[in-house]
Amino acid sequence: MKAPSVKLPLLHRGKAGEPPGIVAVARVDHRTKNITKRLSPGEIAIIDHSDLDRVSAEELIRRKVAAVVNAAVSITGRYPNLGPKLLLDAGIPVVDGVGQDVLVKVADGAVVRLDEETLYLGDTVVAKGTPLTEDLVQTAMTEARAMVGVQIESFAANTLEFLRREHELLTRGIEPPEMDTEMNGRHVLVVVRGYHYREDLAALRPYIREYKPVMVAVDGGADALIEAGYQPDAILGDMDSVSDEALCCGAELVVHAYPDGRAPGLARVRDLGLDAVTLPAPGTSEDVALLVADARGASLIAVVGTHHTLEEFLDKGRPGMSSTFITHLRVGSKLVNARGVHQLYHSRISGWSLLVLVLAAAVTVFVAVVFSPASPILARYFEATWHSFTYWLTGKL
Repeated sequence: MKAPSVKLPLLHRGKAGEPPGIVAVARVDHRTKNITKRLSPGEIAIIDHSDLDRVSAEELIRRKVAAVVNAAVSITGRYPNLGPKLLLDAGIPVVDGVGQDVLVKVADGAVVRLDEETLYLGDTVVAKGTPLTEDLVQTAMTEARAMVGVQIESFAANTLEFLRREHELLTRGIEPPEMDTEMNGRHVLVVVRGYHYREDLAALRPYIREYKPVMVAVDGGADALIEAGYQPDAILGDMDSVSDEALCCGAELVVHAYPDGRAPGLARVRDLGLDAVTLPAPGTSEDVALLVADARGASLIAVVGTHHTLEEFLDKGRPGMSSTFITHLRVGSKLVNARGVHQLYHSRISGWSLLVLVLAAAVTVFVAVVFSPASPILARYFEATWHSFTYWLTGKL
């Protein structure tokens, strides 16, 4: 997938009489998903993200950053992650492996200058790294692909270990929390802010309009739904990547807690004056949302932005993804990927059928008016109405 090139405003690249490089406001954060909420077009993102994944890169591209400075190494070689190539394809320079000190030396909102491999704060050098090029990324990706077998073995080992510990999750599912949101016998749409979520939500509009599925958002998936013009029915997650505005949208809130009952996200919800139930469960919040929909009797679970392919599982690079694989085995009979729904679903009434219906109705009305005994009266009525309309319109001009 080749990302679109990005125009970079609010910066200069060494005009006559000025220092060379990109001068822009810096946004600094250890967590990429936090920094993307604050980025404006033309700013420099200073992140700390080993093995930069595709979803994070796409969000940085969407924010139209001027450049990315990574304290960590963007491709460690553990697996072929897709983020760095997407950034370069979009025309966004990436300076790699500058070290952790940059996160302390540069305050969020400071104006910095990036010249090749060097980052300046005023005239002071605060960081140096390796500018990524197409050749460097290609070489690193080739080496990383050689490690795919090792990663698959690790993924399989993690999956078996999770299955050994949590085998009841596969056989019995989950005990759902008490909720007002009714799912029994209904379609449930689970939205994660992951791969292709914008395109999938747009493609699902006819399906959503006709079936009116229950909309369950996983953390930042609530913002994705609101951005697309929908109202989440429930938000489930640890509440670390969803905005305050989305939390306050009126959806039912379920805080995913650790199996021992600890729920760090509950404090944030209560600070906003909102009510929520907690749900201790193993696995990721994405997994728990699918299991809750299954346990509460959903007839079909359509998913947006979740993980399905081997590429997506490995690109995330987390051992916890093994629980997602197990969860899909549990709910597989009900589970449909949004891309599949879009490809298989067709509205029961086509646009041409609607057009023919409207034309037939118009012809019927016309014939009825022309051949009705009351046609002279109706004609005078329509004429008077038309004159009244034109008189009103003339007065407005």
